[in-house]
Formats: sequence, structure tokens, C-alpha cells
Amino acid sequence: MRTVAIFEGRGRRLFPMVLFAVSVAVLLTVTVTAVTMSARTATDDARSPQDSDGFDSGLLVRIEQAEAYARTRPGFAGIVLRDRMTGAVWRSADAGTLICACSTQKLAMVVDLLLRNDSGAITLTGEDRALIHKMLNSSDDEAATTLWYRYGGAAEYAARFPSYGMTDMKFTDRHEHHWGWILSTSNDLDRLINYVLEELPAGHRDYIVGEMRSVEVNQQWGVWGAGAMARPGNKNGWSDDNDDGSWLMNSVGFVGPEERYTLAIMDNTGVVEGGDEVGMETTTGISEILFDGYFGSEY
Repeated sequence: MRTVAIFEGRGRRLFPMVLFAVSVAVLLTVTVTAVTMSARTATDDARSPQDSDGFDSGLLVRIEQAEAYARTRPGFAGIVLRDRMTGAVWRSADAGTLICACSTQKLAMVVDLLLRNDSGAITLTGEDRALIHKMLNSSDDEAATTLWYRYGGAAEYAARFPSYGMTDMKFTDRHEHHWGWILSTSNDLDRLINYVLEELPAGHRDYIVGEMRSVEVNQQWGVWGAGAMARPGNKNGWSDDNDDGSWLMNSVGFVGPEERYTLAIMDNTGVVEGGDEVGMETTTGISEILFDGYFGSEY
């Protein structure tokens, strides 16, 4: 496992990007048999098969464009797009590849804390709730670390994370079992965001949705690239990899009316100069291709 150091809390704006233009000759028809699966995703897709029959023709074209764009970018990206209304799902070949989840795991921590508070297992204080806000709003690392150790660390949180859909997640003995060292997949993040939207009590769901829609500037990339018309919300995470110099840039969230579409992207830039900016461009570019201009003004 590569050594990953967490670097968050630095405000930055994503500069305009020139997206890769793709000429589409025919509409994309995505089925289980049409997807070329890598060995590292075969197990996951056997467990959760691909079904994109419910995507409309316009979005199918955008999926093809996004997939082609991702292939031109440094490194690789695991991507999962889901239509919660029709049940259609598109996964890239690396959707099941383990990558350090970085701060996207803070979303799972928030879910766990709220549910434990509901059950009476813990009692969240005003200070705790302020720290939860910081985790979601600006991805504050100190807030996450405080709540991680205050409420049981890996022994508590990790025991329940699979219940929220994170069944691929694992720690490595090479590093401390800490929120910042959890390996996960885009499939995990897809299941997590859908757990938030479909399984949480309405009050918790609405709170998290509101927080994800109003993140600080340093979080406005990745799924945020869907554009204002899509009313996106996201939880991002990023870190640099000290072993080989690559950056890990991850984003999970929702777009569209009633949060119809969910999108999870985990990007490993490989060794490239300015990997953090490269990863921001890749994740934001994928979301922009998929959804920018897709929703009409009536929404």
C-alpha cells in the first residue's frame, strides 16, 4: 500500500478547463456484455451488475463522451453514475479498484454519528455538531480526527461502515487504522451516497443534502462540475501519495431534481506534475461532460 498524507483545508479555486471534445457517431448502448471489465472489477460487478437501459439517449451520449475524456487523462478514474429513478447504472472499468478514500469517508462518519445519537449509544453535543458541520462544509481534518477518537475510532466506526454500503473498504496494517487511511472504491461511495439519500431518516437526509449543496470554495470541484442548473452537492477528498508522487482526488455527490442522479469518482492521477490540479480537472471535467447544460431552466 502506498503512503498517503492528507492535505486538506487549503482553499483554492478551480480554473476554467478546456474539456476534451469527442465526436460521437452513434449512440452508446451500455449493457453488461458491452462493458469491458478489468479483473479487479469483475467481483464487484458480479455482485452488483451493470444496467443502463434506463438512461435516456442524450445521457448515453454524454456517458460515452465522459468515458472517452477519462481515457485521455493521466492515471485512472473509477466512476459510478446512477439514476435513482430508473435504476440505471454505469460503471467505469476501475469502479472496483481500491483507492485511499481520503476525506470522502467523513460522510460515512457523519452518518454513523447521527445514527448512533438516534439510538442513544452516544449523545452529540453542540460542539460535536459544529465539528460535523466543519467536516461536511470545508472538509476539516482536525474536526474529523477529534470526532474519530472521541467516539471510538476504528473499533466503532469501521464495524458499521459496511452497513452504509461500504462493503469493499479495508485498512492496511502498514498504517494506523484512522479515517484518513481507509481504502475504498467508487462502488462503495456510490452505495454510501445512495444510503444517505434513501435510507436515512428524512431529517438527517435533508441536513446532509443541505450541507453538501453549500460547501466552501475548496470543495467546489468534482461533482460540482455539473453546474449550477444541476444543483449539485458533493463531499470531496484529496491527498498526495508519498511513495510515487501521485495524487488521489475523489468526489461523491448528487445532481438533478430530487437528487435523481448520484455520481462517485475516485481518481488516481499517477505521477504527473501538479497532480492535485490535474485530478481536480479530471473529476470536474467528467461531471461537467455528464451534466452541465443537461437540465433545463425550469429546474
